[in-house]
Amino acid sequence: MLTAMITPMQADGSLDLVGAQRLATHLVDNLAHDGLIINGTTGEASTTTDAENLDLIRAVVEAVGDRATVVAGVGTNDTAHSVESAKGALRVGAHAVMAVSPYYNRPPQEGLVAHFKAVADATDLPLIVYDIPKRTGVAIETETLVRIAEHPRVIAYKDAKGDLDASQWGMARTDLAWYSGDDILNLPLLALGAAGMISVVGHLVGDRLKEMASAYSVGQVELAVEINRSLLPVYTGVFRTQGLILIKAALAELGLPAGPVRLPLVNASQEQLAILRADLAAGKVSGFTA
Repeated sequence: MLTAMITPMQADGSLDLVGAQRLATHLVDNLAHDGLIINGTTGEASTTTDAENLDLIRAVVEAVGDRATVVAGVGTNDTAHSVESAKGALRVGAHAVMAVSPYYNRPPQEGLVAHFKAVADATDLPLIVYDIPKRTGVAIETETLVRIAEHPRVIAYKDAKGDLDASQWGMARTDLAWYSGDDILNLPLLALGAAGMISVVGHLVGDRLKEMASAYSVGQVELAVEINRSLLPVYTGVFRTQGLILIKAALAELGLPAGPVRLPLVNASQEQLAILRADLAAGKVSGFTA
């Protein structure tokens, strides 16, 4: 059970490192998290600076690094930049790194192989490959993933592809630890052999996701299905617009560190907040009532 953690901000949009430590501690100590992804998509890595990213990793490692795995997002659309980010993550104590496929420039499959192997070569940290073609514009083909997985430090794959055919072939043809990167597919991917999930709604219901995964792993399929169905309003509610926008809004409602989003994203409207409250109440999220 890992969550792609938001980056808490002050009211003026600057980094809230104390808030980040408080939120990380809450997720690990109260919501059953085994690890946290820092500086990922939900962490607004596309609008934070390299210095901010290092400060954030350092702060989270200090807060929870003795009892949870801290994974640093280092993926960019520039291989050299990603390599330097991975080296920086190692310096400030990250336990592993995660790199998304290069976005916007849409490299060919050969470029993806070279990119991920360069990032894996940069440090001795384990690497999670993150595949989310709806954001990057390019999908990692199964044959390509097989080649990337040959690198000894490539140990896991975050699947946000939404392609269960490809998921099954990827699991069958590699020994990568497979993580659901799309909350609505958490249980289906567990059923196909995934090791766990890298969630967004885990900010709110990480303990229930952990219970679902644990139930499925010991053959309590009906219980896992029941938990998953109870979470459907949460999955849907958080992603009615960009998940980051609404998960920050939900955390703020609970009095947890969140703060504003950075442009070009915008904060949730009052209408969106009203719908979100109803969705989370329907999903029986603690702190929200109908």
